[in-house]
Amino acid sequence: MRPRSSPHLARRSLTPAPFALRLCLHLLMAGLLVLAAVRAHSAAGTVAAAVTGAVYAAGSHLPPVRTSRRAAAVWLGVLGASWLVMLCLTAEALWVAFPLYFLQLHLLPARWSLPAVALTAGAAILSYVGHGAALNPGVFIGPLLGAAVAVATVLGYQALYRESERRRRLIEELIATRAELAAAERHAGTLAERERLAREIHDTLAQGLSSIQLLLRAAERALPPDSPAAGHIERARRAAQDNLTEARRFVRALTPSDLEHGSLAAALERLCEPGAGPGAGPRVRFSVSGTPVELPTPYEVALLRIAQSALANTVRHASASRAEITLSFMDASVTLDVVDDGQGFEPGSVRPSSEGGFGLPAMRSRAESLGGTFTVESAPGQGTAVAVSLPLSDKDSLPAGGSA
Repeated sequence: MRPRSSPHLARRSLTPAPFALRLCLHLLMAGLLVLAAVRAHSAAGTVAAAVTGAVYAAGSHLPPVRTSRRAAAVWLGVLGASWLVMLCLTAEALWVAFPLYFLQLHLLPARWSLPAVALTAGAAILSYVGHGAALNPGVFIGPLLGAAVAVATVLGYQALYRESERRRRLIEELIATRAELAAAERHAGTLAERERLAREIHDTLAQGLSSIQLLLRAAERALPPDSPAAGHIERARRAAQDNLTEARRFVRALTPSDLEHGSLAAALERLCEPGAGPGAGPRVRFSVSGTPVELPTPYEVALLRIAQSALANTVRHASASRAEITLSFMDASVTLDVVDDGQGFEPGSVRPSSEGGFGLPAMRSRAESLGGTFTVESAPGQGTAVAVSLPLSDKDSLPAGGSA
């Protein structure tokens, strides 16, 4: 549907090209009316041309004509009536039909504009014949050709206008999407850096301080009770313990917000709550198998991120009705399984994401960076199962609530 405001009459929203078209239409109408008034053979014809010009000028400046289709139709009716009177008085009014075509095509809906153009052309032809002109092909070709040119011009302009609007909307959407993507990349980069720092602190400083504390404790036990070094070793051990506590506090501060106020199991359970996942997805159930143990922070981060990514893939691509997340604690490993009953796919056809998102290759890389394994089992129509297994050493396998 065309906009309510006519492109050639709306003054404030015109680009240079429509403004030039509107100005040309005004000049054409004024020139043809002056020509008809000058060449009219009676004073009545001159007066009729002046009245038609006054009606046109008034409608061009009335705001309701630019904003209301009904007001525009009424104005066109009055303008057409004054033109018909002028047409009866002078044959020169025939040429005014050409700008009238454009007005009718712009201001009226398609179901009315085309019949109006046809009636205007017919009235011009009848007037020309009625004023005594000889019948020849030019009598019919002139008005009809003018009408065809006007229709083709207006329809072509409207098609270009619609295409321009479509491109403008696409550009606006592209700009908005680029801004959202940039914000998401900045957020993802911030989270990745926080996780990297947490992993580095845990794997280097925290583990080194823990080893220093254990060595000092062993040295303390090996010293005789009255050794003068016992006090120094005790103070060094306490300093190592204090710094280990501080390092763990840094690690906790850098962990994802989902893990700040609870365990990994609690974070995964919240992920399965209705409305917690990305979009309106399938029903998700969470379960824990085995005896939970406290995991290193990099393990918890990796398992949570892989679960989030796998569930996001299920929502976006699997068309599944049910999904299940299982966290299994075993003697030598911890395993995360994400299974859905969706449409499945061919795992061998998956290619790395060009955006670097958390797809299957990113999940595999995250698991393998911690010495774990990552597997995907799927087939078209048979759902998908994603499994990641991370190894546990003796120092990792502490009861939940203990210290690492």
